[in-house]
Amino acid sequence: MFFQLGEQKINEVIPLEILLFACLLLSVFIINQIVRSEKATERNSYTMVFFVLLILAFSDELILQNVIFANFFLLLAFWRILSIKSIRNVKHKIFDASLLIAIASLFYDWAIAFMLLVFFVIAVYDRKTIKNWIVPFLGLATIFILTFTVLKLKGSLNFFEDHYQFSLGLFTTKSFFQVLNIKTLVYLILTIIVSISVFVRLRNVSGGKLLLLRIVFLIFVLGTGIILFTPADASPVLVTFFPASVFLTNYLEAIKKRKLQEMALIGSMLVALSLFAFHLN
Repeated sequence: MFFQLGEQKINEVIPLEILLFACLLLSVFIINQIVRSEKATERNSYTMVFFVLLILAFSDELILQNVIFANFFLLLAFWRILSIKSIRNVKHKIFDASLLIAIASLFYDWAIAFMLLVFFVIAVYDRKTIKNWIVPFLGLATIFILTFTVLKLKGSLNFFEDHYQFSLGLFTTKSFFQVLNIKTLVYLILTIIVSISVFVRLRNVSGGKLLLLRIVFLIFVLGTGIILFTPADASPVLVTFFPASVFLTNYLEAIKKRKLQEMALIGSMLVALSLFAFHLN
């Protein structure tokens, strides 16, 4: 971010840059709390490491400032969604997740697609309670009514029409690579391969963790779908970093030989730093 200030005055951009940095830093700690509290991985810091390495590898994506803010609120929403597995305060968690996704959509329109995740989790954990299916709409309505009120007072009601464009990059561009660049394509394919490997290894593991990883994989699938609906220069790859980090961590944990594990981690660091250095040039 700081490397791309160009001719802008420093005193005009520093406050925003600090806020963006704070969002990214808090995102790292939120991810750590998610995987620890929901037991998505073993008790280690690999998920945080992979998330930071992905940010380094895709440092050119950090120019999409709204995606950084949207991802922050989406992470909070994912935390509430994954915590539903305890079957305690389900309605409160559904409401919170829906509200947070609605806030994220105010920064990035396609973030609203993650509402599908809320309904999927309701269907998995507590589909017989009718109220659960109504609560997500209340969460959305709460944010949009408050936003409408503020915009009405400011005389800026055209925000909704201008913001919620829902671009369809996959269907409006002539070349596939105008939607997905080579680096992103390789990243998505590798993540899918790693995810399949993790699922194969855990296929005989009972209930809890396997179901949680399926929900995390659905986050990745929805994020990938959103990427396909946006042009390459506006691609929100950042929203897939959390699920990718979880699966990379599970894959690394499956390597029993310590030396091989260390070599895989060092290799990941070298690749990320090489891509980061390439973007600086």
